[in-house]
Amino acid sequence: MGDAHHTKESLMPDKTYKIIEVVGLSEDSVQQAVRNAIIKARQTIRNIDWFEVKNIRGSVNKAGDPTFQVEVRIGFRLEGKAVV
Repeated sequence: MGDAHHTKESLMPDKTYKIIEVVGLSEDSVQQAVRNAIIKARQTIRNIDWFEVKNIRGSVNKAGDPTFQVEVRIGFRLEGKAVV
C-alpha cells in the first residue's frame, strides 16, 4: 500500500507557483490594461502560466477621458528540481 501511494505522488506534475500582483493601465480598454500588465511582467519574469483579474477601476482626466486600471494576479512556475 505504501508503494502505490509513492507511485501516485511521483506521477503528479512538479509545478510550484509564485504569485505576484501588478496593476496594468490603458487609455483604450480593460483588456489592453491586462495585456500591458502581462507584457510588463514578462520583461523580468519567466514561466508565466496564468493570470487572474482581481480588481478593475479607473480614473477620468479633466477632459473626461478614462484610464483603465486592472489589478492582475500573475502565476509563474518556479524553476528547479522536485523536492522529495
